[in-house]
Parts: sequence; structure tokens; C-alpha cells
Amino acid sequence: MELRHLRCFIVLAEELHFTRAAERLHIEQSPLSRTIKELEDELGVVLFDRNRRGTALTPAGAAFLQDIRRLFTVLEQAQENVRAVAAGLRGNLRIAVSDGATDPRLSAFLARCRAEEPEVEIRLSEVPLAEQLRGLRSGDFTIGFAHTADVGDGIVAEPIWRDPLVLAVPARHELLAHREVPLHELGSHPLVLCDPQVCEGYCHQLAQLLQPLEHKPNVVEHASSLDMMLTLVGAGYGVGFTTTTRIAGYQRPDVVIRPLAMESAVITTYLLWSENSSMSVSLERFIARLRDRLGD
Repeated sequence: MELRHLRCFIVLAEELHFTRAAERLHIEQSPLSRTIKELEDELGVVLFDRNRRGTALTPAGAAFLQDIRRLFTVLEQAQENVRAVAAGLRGNLRIAVSDGATDPRLSAFLARCRAEEPEVEIRLSEVPLAEQLRGLRSGDFTIGFAHTADVGDGIVAEPIWRDPLVLAVPARHELLAHREVPLHELGSHPLVLCDPQVCEGYCHQLAQLLQPLEHKPNVVEHASSLDMMLTLVGAGYGVGFTTTTRIAGYQRPDVVIRPLAMESAVITTYLLWSENSSMSVSLERFIARLRDRLGD
């Protein structure tokens, strides 16, 4: 079995169409068919169902695809590591960030890591939560930051930051009569919330907070960013939510920030990693440095 067999298999599994797969691989369809037949003969299993309706993975093919993707992830990591060593680096950390879990503390912490260990390459990716969890399990990501501990089996979720949740209220709004806004007062007002596809974990925490409301929240808009949420709030579409840390750098005359009148109104940021991954020395130092920073 050669790597070319496996590359052809992955492309065909993604396309499920011999002509398109051959075009992606820059080969003719006949050599692709021969390569897949050679792979199936060597494995002793059928990987694809071929009929008049098209091409589909068999159960064996689907299972093989998962394992081969992990294999190529390991190969890519090996290539990254050898290039890093050749460039004078020692290892790398691939960090995923979801749910908008970015703030100045993360920037300052990463700057400290790069200053103290410049030989370790740190790569940051902003991805949806589901993609982060898949990447942590497959090894595509070393570690992650998100706003949820509901991550399923095999993932460790350690709380690292807890931020008070605050309201973004349009200027000259009746809720501004409260220095701290009671939760029940929100039931009669339209809300501008974060897009759940962009901030899945954050929205889950927020939904739990709003659960005691007598009626279902009146969500009139979903915003994919803090800037968009503040724009919609400033325009009077509704009331929004953010945290004290994220709002600190914003000053808008059309939006007023008010705390909520409840101590439990907080958003927690979690550090995530796979409990099945091998803990490299650079990852151990990263986590230890972060825990040490929490004690500052």
C-alpha cells in the first residue's frame, strides 16, 4: 500500500465521483479506477459502492476514511515539526478559538508565551465549536478556547476566566432607569443575540441564564460579531449581551452598558484539550504557564 493509493482514496471519498476526483488528482479516470481496485484488493474489502445512481462509501470505506484522515494529520504534523526544527523552532502548538473567546488577556498571554519560548511555533485558528472538538479529537488542534464545558467524552474542559455579563442598551431606553437590570425586566424587550452557529457555547451559557424568564425570549436579530450587535442595539433593534472584558475597548454614544442584577450572570471561558493526546513538553509548559497566570 502506497501513499498515492491513500490520497486517491481520500479524494474519491470526498468527491464520490470518479471524473471529478480524477480532475482534482490531475490524472485520467482509468488510472484512478485501477488504483482504487488495487487498494481494495490489498485490503480485501470493498470501499465504494458503484451503481447507476453514483458512487458511495461502504461502511468499511467510511471507517477506513476516518483512520486514513488521522494518518495524514500525523504526517502533516511530522512535516510541520521537521520544518520547525530546520528553522530553529522546537515543536508547535495549534490553538483553536471558538465562541468569540478572544480578548486582551489571550493576546497578552500568547505574547508572553512567544517571548519566553520563541522556539515554539504557535498557530491560532478561529473555528466553529463543532470543528474545534473534531480537531481536538483528531489531533488537528493541540488545545482550544471556548465558552462551554459541554464537550462530550474524551475532551478536558478547564475553566480559566469568568467574566461578568452585562447588557448593551440603546441610549434613552427605559431599562436605563435601573442601575442594575433585573433579569425579569428583559422578558418584555426584544433581544439581539449572537449567531448560535458562530458562538455555540456562548449561546448555550446565555440560554441557561435566560431560562428563568416567564416567557420565551423575543430574539429579533442574530449578530455574528460584537460590532454588529452594538450597531443593531445602537439603532434601537433591541438589547444585547456582552462581557465587561469584551466591551472595555468600546465607546459608543448610542449604546449604554448596564450590569445585570444577579451574581450568577457570568460567562466562563474554558481551556479544552483531548485527554487521549500525548502531552508534549511545550503543551505542558503552555498549560502550566496559563494556570500560573491565573494566580497573578
